Amino acid sequence: KDNESGTRMAIDDANAKGIVIGGRKVRFELISEDDQADPKTATIVAQKLVDDKVSGIIGHLNSGTTIPASKIYNDNGIPQISPSATAVNYTAQGFNTAFRVMANDAQQGRVLGEYATKNLAAKKIAVIDDRTAYGQGLADEFIKAAQANGAQIVAHEYTTDKAVDFTAVLTVVKSKQPDLLFYGGMDPQGAPMVKQMHGLGLKAKYLGGDGVQTTEFLKLAGKDSEGVTASSPGLPIDTMPGGKSFREKFVAKYGPIQPYAPYAYDATMAMIQAMKMADSVEPSKYMATLPKVRFTGVTGEIGFDEKGDVLGGAIT
Repeated sequence: KDNESGTRMAIDDANAKGIVIGGRKVRFELISEDDQADPKTATIVAQKLVDDKVSGIIGHLNSGTTIPASKIYNDNGIPQISPSATAVNYTAQGFNTAFRVMANDAQQGRVLGEYATKNLAAKKIAVIDDRTAYGQGLADEFIKAAQANGAQIVAHEYTTDKAVDFTAVLTVVKSKQPDLLFYGGMDPQGAPMVKQMHGLGLKAKYLGGDGVQTTEFLKLAGKDSEGVTASSPGLPIDTMPGGKSFREKFVAKYGPIQPYAPYAYDATMAMIQAMKMADSVEPSKYMATLPKVRFTGVTGEIGFDEKGDVLGGAIT
């Protein structure tokens, strides 16, 4: 809903400007579908959006749904800009329809691995990932960077994005006596995992990516969230070029803000700018101008490299 609200806000702002494309005033409309964070459902809703003849796609949220959906959009020549999918594979497929305004997991995993060793002084590290495109990809990049900086990976355990009980994997991890546990996955698993970790008396520091950098994680983990460190692609909202004013406007309209709303806003504005540059809302026409888009958005400088990744992608 956070991504949807960020997109809706951009569409409302664009419609208020009375944009003219192809010699006539255009009105943008949002068609929203829920992929339920499920890869199979993602392909069903992707095909539905194609059948609805949409002009472009903002989404999906998760890497695990963005990647399978991206093939359908590519096969039908419809540009897609994800505000939040970070898996390297999304833009590594060679699709000229695939873009993102968020730093990828190669960038994020590298920074996390360096942070674990240099800032948290971790020597023995255990890793758990949820085997999704996001969780596994982030964990793999983290491991590479941590090892490159002299850390030893004493355990690499797996769970799923539906699991609720982590006692078995945490018991294995505890036996290895790590200084730090890194988790690649999202908040519904990250929060109970840290609670169960403390319950088992596992003293390691807990580090995660943007999947646990959420208000929901704090709510679910409660006091067990104290001392947890998590990364976030991009800048803290108050240091983004348009962050403070965006947050005020967003919160007044939609309530509490999650990490990705400003990225959804910028993704939408990037698509609209490409349409204006091409003087067309036809996907086949404005797709050629998307790689040339450059502007200062809410989140920072927006522009794309030859793969469709955002230029410069910061990590906090």
